[in-house]
Amino acid sequence: MIIMKTLAQFVQKRREDIGLSAKGLAMKSNLPIEIIEDIESGKDLFLATSVRQNLAKGLKCNPQEIKALEKDFSTVTVSEQMIESLKELILNGAGGLKCPVCGADLVTRIAKMYDLEDNLVLSPKAHCVKCSFQIHS
Repeated sequence: MIIMKTLAQFVQKRREDIGLSAKGLAMKSNLPIEIIEDIESGKDLFLATSVRQNLAKGLKCNPQEIKALEKDFSTVTVSEQMIESLKELILNGAGGLKCPVCGADLVTRIAKMYDLEDNLVLSPKAHCVKCSFQIHS
């Protein structure tokens, strides 16, 4: 028995073993073909729970088998300097920011709040579309 080292290898081999094309797996999993292609190319290393469950259904396996091969971003630390830099970019209206953990797109916004003296305080917020990285102040 060969042990799969990557999520991409596991999904591709499992799909081939059950006789499905990438398009067939997408249909069985009720996922867009682009997601299957991104996983098999190694582009997606961390999956949303719903994607993992649908993929497991299509691959006829347990979602935990897939999760075990995903990259664990929970142990990755981002320096305070990097977070402060991202906050500054958000406040200055920079777009197209990428996650410092996984490189995926960051969804950003500026929360408008007021302090006790009724002064406007702008608070940068961000979260990653792929992993659990987020900025909140």
